Amino acid sequence: MRYSASTDQRLGGAPASAGREVLLNAHAIVKSYGRRRVLDGVDLVVRAGEVAAIVGSNGAGKSTLLKICAGLLSPDKGRVTVAGKLGYCPQDAGVMDFLKPREHFTLFGAGRGMSRPDADRRGRELAARLDWSVARGTLAKDLSGGTRQKLNVVLSALADPEVLLLDEPYQGFDRGSYVDFWQNVWRWREEGKAVVVVTHMLNQLDQVDTVLDLSPRKRGAGR
Repeated sequence: MRYSASTDQRLGGAPASAGREVLLNAHAIVKSYGRRRVLDGVDLVVRAGEVAAIVGSNGAGKSTLLKICAGLLSPDKGRVTVAGKLGYCPQDAGVMDFLKPREHFTLFGAGRGMSRPDADRRGRELAARLDWSVARGTLAKDLSGGTRQKLNVVLSALADPEVLLLDEPYQGFDRGSYVDFWQNVWRWREEGKAVVVVTHMLNQLDQVDTVLDLSPRKRGAGR
């Protein structure tokens, strides 16, 4: 099956961020796995102070596009430009089992040029926004699935990036944590960040600025 170029839909007319700096620009992205083309000329533009949602059926290329935007995967064609620092949260918790959460803060913070105290303080602050009080002695392998994913969200935002790429980051969250997560997304938007969320929770789409639908076109349907 060949997947067609996606629909990029602006919600509610011109967004409040219109005219602001473009922080993420993915242009004409093409990606195939063997003979199967999953992305075919996809465009995504996200400005400062804007939240974009990427939706689509399983296998439509949502995670692939996010990895390409994060620089973890090369497109076959097209280009991606990012202005400023970038934070990425994978769909599956990619934490290190035998490190404690606060050791993750230190390690990831060091990679971003943060001091140990600053990384630890920032990590615990971000965790608290997700209603997570970080225990000092618990290893990552002993965290619940939802808490491991909270750790991923915290690490993606640790260094205060201008662009946040979040791949279904609320896996395993309870209802309260899910609400807390979206409160953080809107807070990042108010701070002028560009936020991209891969989501299947369609009830939130009226609260984002743009929706990129990667669902395959039906045979014979117009573009």
